[in-house]
Amino acid sequence: MSNSVYMKGGIHLLTASTKAGKTICLGNEYRKETLISLREKEEFICPICGEGVILKLGNQRIFHFAHKRGGTCADFFDGETENHLEGKLQLYRWLIGQKIPAILEYYDREIQQRPDIMFKYQGHKYALEYQCSRLPEQVFIKRTRTYLQNGYIPIWIIASEQLHFKKDNIVSLANFHYLFLRSSEKGSLYIPAYCPEKRFFHFLDTIIPFSVKNAFAHHSVHRLDNTNLQHLLAPARSFYKISFTKWEAEVNHFKLHWGLSSGARSNHFLYDLYNHNLNLFLLPCEIGLPVPHSLFFQTSPIVWQTYLYFDVLMGRNQGDLCTLGEIKYQINRRIERKELNVRQLPQLDSVPYMEAVMDYFFLLERLGVLTKISETTFQLKQKFVIPGSNREKEEMKELFHQKIKAFSRNNK
Repeated sequence: MSNSVYMKGGIHLLTASTKAGKTICLGNEYRKETLISLREKEEFICPICGEGVILKLGNQRIFHFAHKRGGTCADFFDGETENHLEGKLQLYRWLIGQKIPAILEYYDREIQQRPDIMFKYQGHKYALEYQCSRLPEQVFIKRTRTYLQNGYIPIWIIASEQLHFKKDNIVSLANFHYLFLRSSEKGSLYIPAYCPEKRFFHFLDTIIPFSVKNAFAHHSVHRLDNTNLQHLLAPARSFYKISFTKWEAEVNHFKLHWGLSSGARSNHFLYDLYNHNLNLFLLPCEIGLPVPHSLFFQTSPIVWQTYLYFDVLMGRNQGDLCTLGEIKYQINRRIERKELNVRQLPQLDSVPYMEAVMDYFFLLERLGVLTKISETTFQLKQKFVIPGSNREKEEMKELFHQKIKAFSRNNK
């Protein structure tokens, strides 16, 4: 419900009503002369609180309505930048240009929420929110659930300026950014963003985190005038593949930074490693691998894959079996103890974190560590080897790279 801007002078909006009840939407591109004439004849009121608003027609800012006394409906507005006004105007006109019935700043009195744009498409009702500033996670989740419970499909679009891209398809993503993750009609997961200054959509997909705050991802950019609504709802599937060498370099950098940080001595996971006579820098090569659904965990892959090693694989000998039921039990036990955190993804029907776990076990199968006996049972084919020194680590890494190359060739 990020549908206003706190510019100088209080709450601003793009839609108001006349005393007679006629709605005036500034997204409909009135000529300035028409609005001047209308302002001379009419009084305008806020459709939410019923207080008077003034029609502002300056040369420097977007035409807008401003509350005379600040208004009593501030809870419906998130106090964002003028960039937000421009963004939702462009998105509204983009929808109208596709002959899609849309209402700018639609206030639903039954749920007392006001999406930036409400529109209908192929028999469904959508609530589009263009978000330029950070919202508290619980506020975001509550609004999203309210939409879903009342027949709306929410589409949260983040301002592209909120995304921070690094080298080699690496992006910094906080928990807030993952709240924007949605599923396409075909099940692909992506984060949509928009830049009103350049009129570009940005899509992030194939998101695979290597730490709590950083991830590899495929990033594509599309001009607004070359994109239609169907493309927003179901972006073209990418076939981006992570370079394992780059992944390994980032994971090693993360481990170095983490292991030498001031809080390392009090970290529960690092303490667990110590109790198992393991060293963060001498873990088996099979721990900390990239798998497709790892974003379902807020916890980094190094941690949850290490716990799977502790709980499921470490105590087994070659030929021993492990079942899906046991794997699930051990993961849920760690979640209940808050040693693993499942990510909050309010726009998804569910967060099937076991998909990440099964991705990992299937990868271990392809690497020759496990054999799949049935849909619910694996057999340990090769135990993890713990390097005893940096030299051993490098030797094992070289052998593991050969496995990865062979695996990659077979999966082209």
